[in-house]
Amino acid sequence: MQKNKLQQYFPIIRGKEEILKEIEQKPHLRTLFSSWKTEYQEEFLDFCSGAKGIKILYDSYFKEVMNPEYDSMRLESFISTILGYKVKILQILPNDSTRLTDETTLLWTDVIVELADGSIANVEVQKIGYAFSGQRSACYSSDMLLRQYKRVRGKRGETFSYRDIKNVYLIVIYEKSPKEFHELPDKYYHHSRQVFDSGLSLNLLQEYIMIPLDIFHEKMQNKTIETELEAWLTFLSSDEPEVIIQLITQYPKFKAMYETLYEMCQNVEGVMQMFSKELQMLDRNTTIYMVDELQKELEQKEEQLSQKDEQLSQKDEQLSQKDEQLSQQNLQLSQKEKELEKERREKRMLLEQIAALQETNRKHN
Repeated sequence: MQKNKLQQYFPIIRGKEEILKEIEQKPHLRTLFSSWKTEYQEEFLDFCSGAKGIKILYDSYFKEVMNPEYDSMRLESFISTILGYKVKILQILPNDSTRLTDETTLLWTDVIVELADGSIANVEVQKIGYAFSGQRSACYSSDMLLRQYKRVRGKRGETFSYRDIKNVYLIVIYEKSPKEFHELPDKYYHHSRQVFDSGLSLNLLQEYIMIPLDIFHEKMQNKTIETELEAWLTFLSSDEPEVIIQLITQYPKFKAMYETLYEMCQNVEGVMQMFSKELQMLDRNTTIYMVDELQKELEQKEEQLSQKDEQLSQKDEQLSQKDEQLSQQNLQLSQKEKELEKERREKRMLLEQIAALQETNRKHN
């Protein structure tokens, strides 16, 4: 059987027929496979067989290849590239924070690490960019900062100083980014820190890096990989065999990461269970996304109605002012009519006096 392009670089990859044969031989795997939509069946077979690359952003696969407990250099290299300076991971932190339970389902994957300088980096991957991304990011970042404060203060006790609190970095990667990002279609790296417009220099500790992979992918069409950042984002965003081959040729370190994933695919049952969980998460995320979008649409309509109510109120006030003006004009007209009527009476009286005098003169003559 002729090997596909990726099988030539990763001989461990098995063909679709072999994978399907194993699934068919085990009733529980056959039942699970049959429960998936046809598109998901094809997706699973494509990445396991090397017809396409593996979806790196899936939580199970991302954590498998980037888990700092297995090889800290991978995640260190990624975070260093994103932040622009070399970092060293000290430890993984639990991500069972004070976020609401349904809020955590908004994340495709979520890894929090403490760096050697004491700062905190949270890498989030979202399958779909949800509404209110700015508000959520601010809340998550504040949560990390508060957790760090409590942890450090608990350790230091009376010797605690605010100089012991270090930066928190929230790195959000979107597979499909919110529409706000598409207002800047040429930008796929957004870095924010809090600054004063007066020029006052204070470190407010919270920094945000947001990366829309869909925009990056569009920008990289017919373009070669030229930087370390482009290499990492290509690794995360592309499942095209030709692009993957270009990537591992220019940056050999990524070949070992793909090998980790294809070794994982040798355990068909294990990877099917992982994939099934990813599909369940996708369904939950899609539901939450729809709720968010409807909520956002409702708020927009409420704002539009509020604006229209204000416009109507202004028009009512204008009409009221015009009514008052008309009332004043009517009063003035009424007064003028009274004056005219008085003048008419005075004129009639004069005419009557003139007529009486003329009659008297006529009798005397």
